[in-house]
Amino acid sequence: MLLIPAIDLKDGHCVRLQQGDMKLSTTFSEEPSVMARSWVDKGARRVHLVDLNGAFAGQPKNEAAIRKILKNIGNEVDVQLGGGIRDLDTIERYLDAGLRYVIIGTAAVRNPGFLQDACTAFGGHIIVGLDAKDGKVATDGWSKLTRHDVVDLGKKFEDFGVESIIYTDIGRDGMLTGINIEATVRLAQALTIPVIASGGLSNMADIEALCAVEDEGIEGVICGRAIYSGDLDFEAAQERADELNG
Repeated sequence: MLLIPAIDLKDGHCVRLQQGDMKLSTTFSEEPSVMARSWVDKGARRVHLVDLNGAFAGQPKNEAAIRKILKNIGNEVDVQLGGGIRDLDTIERYLDAGLRYVIIGTAAVRNPGFLQDACTAFGGHIIVGLDAKDGKVATDGWSKLTRHDVVDLGKKFEDFGVESIIYTDIGRDGMLTGINIEATVRLAQALTIPVIASGGLSNMADIEALCAVEDEGIEGVICGRAIYSGDLDFEAAQERADELNG
C-alpha cells in the first residue's frame, strides 16, 4: 500500500483546501520543494502534486514550483501531477522534466478522445483522476457535477489503457471524515487496473481499513490534510501499512 503525500500548489505555495474551495485554503509551506523533500525523507515512495490554479484555469500555472520539486526529488521517487493538463504538448513537457505520471481529470471526462490519444502517445504514464460525489463524477475543480456514473467511466477509461485511477470522494476531501472505503472498493472491484483512494483520510484506522481491502485492487492512498495537521504520522503510517501487507 503506497501512502502518497499530496502537495497542493496555489500561487507557488503548498496549501490544503476544504472540499476543493480555493477560498478555504491553509498555507503549510511557502517552499514546496522543501516539503517534498521532507516527505521523501520520511519514507514516501511516490509524491502527488496538484496545480490548483491550473485546475481552475485549464492550463499550467505552477510550473516553476513543479520543476523545482522534480529537480529536488524526481530522480529518487515517482512523482505524479494533476491540474490543468489539457494537451499532449504539456504532458510531453512534464514527462521530459522528470514527471513519472500525469493525471488527467476534467479533460478526460469532457474530451475522451484526448485521453485516448494521451494513452497511445504516453503509455504507462497516464492516470485518470475521477472526482465524485454520491457516485457521480465532478469536473472543473469540483465545481460542476455531471451525470456520469463513476464506475461506468472507470471501465471506459480502463479500455483506453490508463495506468490507474485516483478516486476522490469530494464530499470528504480535506474534512478529515474518513476514506469512503465502500465506494472505493466498489470501483476497484469493477476494474482490473489499480485504484488509488483519495479524500478524507484522517487517521491510522483509515490506513488499516484500506490495507484490509488492498487485495480488491487498491494500490495506494493520497495523504493530504491529516499529515499536515498532525492527525496522522506519515512515517509511522507507511511503516504500519508495510507491516500489514508484507
